[in-house]
Amino acid sequence: MPVINFDYHDLCSMLGEEVPRKTLLERIPMIGADMHDTEGEVDEMSVEFFPDRPDLYSVEGLARGMRAFLDIEPGMTEYDVDDSDIDVFVDDSVKDVRPYFRCAVVLGVEVDDTLLRSIMGMQEKLHITIGRKRSKIAIGIHDLDKVEPPFTYKAIDPHEIKFVPLAKEDEWDLDEILQKHEKGVAYAHLLKGYDKYPIILDAKGNVLSFPPIINGALTTVTTETRNLFIDVTGNDLKTVEGALNIISTAMAERGGRIVSVNMHDDGKEFVSPDLSSSSWKFSKSDCNKFLGIPLSDEDMVHSLNKMGLDALIDDDIVHVEVPSTRMDIMHTVDLYEDVATGYGFERYGQSSHMVTQTAGKLSDVTAFSERLRDVIIGLGFTEVVTLTLSNEKDEFTNAGLPEQDVVTVMNPITEDHTCLRHSLFPSLMRLFRRNKRRDLPQRIFEISDVIVDAVKQRNLCLAEMNSKVSFTEIKSYSESVLREIGIDYELKASEYDVFIDGRGAEVIIDGSSVGYFGEVSPQVVIDFDINHPVMMFELDLQPFIERLGGGLF
Repeated sequence: MPVINFDYHDLCSMLGEEVPRKTLLERIPMIGADMHDTEGEVDEMSVEFFPDRPDLYSVEGLARGMRAFLDIEPGMTEYDVDDSDIDVFVDDSVKDVRPYFRCAVVLGVEVDDTLLRSIMGMQEKLHITIGRKRSKIAIGIHDLDKVEPPFTYKAIDPHEIKFVPLAKEDEWDLDEILQKHEKGVAYAHLLKGYDKYPIILDAKGNVLSFPPIINGALTTVTTETRNLFIDVTGNDLKTVEGALNIISTAMAERGGRIVSVNMHDDGKEFVSPDLSSSSWKFSKSDCNKFLGIPLSDEDMVHSLNKMGLDALIDDDIVHVEVPSTRMDIMHTVDLYEDVATGYGFERYGQSSHMVTQTAGKLSDVTAFSERLRDVIIGLGFTEVVTLTLSNEKDEFTNAGLPEQDVVTVMNPITEDHTCLRHSLFPSLMRLFRRNKRRDLPQRIFEISDVIVDAVKQRNLCLAEMNSKVSFTEIKSYSESVLREIGIDYELKASEYDVFIDGRGAEVIIDGSSVGYFGEVSPQVVIDFDINHPVMMFELDLQPFIERLGGGLF
């Protein structure tokens, strides 16, 4: 989870008053965070935030949130956005590469070392979290005074332009950056397969950024910077706009003045950023029922105000205004959570809400499996747990079992993991293959899930690899298990290729085959690259669980 480090006095300066350290240590975790160890009167503090609140990923965002939460300035913080004559053009050439682009300008920011570290930290945390390591969004923050509008976002040939990337002194073209620059090497995969790469240029052709890889050295933000140009590119418009709003309002918390730019994109003209709030409504009684506490109108409005939201109640309907920075508000239940957080989880113990006591118990599937494990361990077998992923070759061709429809993996990483297993036997054979040079005998079993006809079912499989195996021995193991289960069954000769002719049998219940056992065919043993004979027993447990519930007779 994202961790932000900040100075106590810096936070207090943005809160507008000096809040005691003890109060901060107690209250910050209550909005959804873990306060790292802070002993004594030290100024450096560290907070680890839950992933659902990207608006708190900087000390500036934390200050805004805590002003409301501590009732210093409850309700939604509003920011003025001034107009400008700065134009930004989005070329159609970039639509197939990285289609969404939004910008903002922040003027009059006093950039010092503290703010510089905060900007860099916030940018990187947004990249890693909501940006999915830059695959979803990438953020550029530039010194506006070093370039000249209008700005253009387009896709170009990788060898068309050379520029000096951030933290370097030599000019490279875009391909060279992907091969030589450390950021280029790290994120080159994001542009793999594209003939043209995105670029942001000013009126004179100077490069601001090569998203999502690296900014140009020309627009490096320093302690001399006073005016910022912020760009966000990506593949998801909502995330692009949310990240831009979070960064631009964070700069406004530092005294900056947000200025819009005129976007020209796909034949449309509009201004960016758009900091307008979104309107929500929900039933107060539904919220109280969901939370289990009878909040009054005043308590509910106050709770929402403490979370930085504006609210009013008309009869049973709660009307809420949510700021543009709250990307986590996606469903009504998220507002219920804000009501609970603002009210205070520590106060739930004071509620008169009655809690019904219940007693937990194992599900029938789990209880049956647990009892059956004891039986098989008593027969001298060792339990193993194998992967649910398998491949069609092992499941059917190598195993000598009839081919069936399986659930396949769309983009498998390896040839060994292309589908969900249809039976447990191939998994145990793969385990024998890895242990074929270990001492014999090896007796193993697994009780786990398989997927048959796209439905999960619980199976048992036990197998033994030894220098000598016999049908009589595996039959005795199988009948011991079936006897302990306690349901009448029949046996008939099996025609599966998995067994040696005449040395395999099927288990029949009510006319249906639910399992099979026998001596494994030498061909199957060879196909799994095993050097010793194997015998096995596999059983579908679902019919037994449906009849017996969680117990054995």
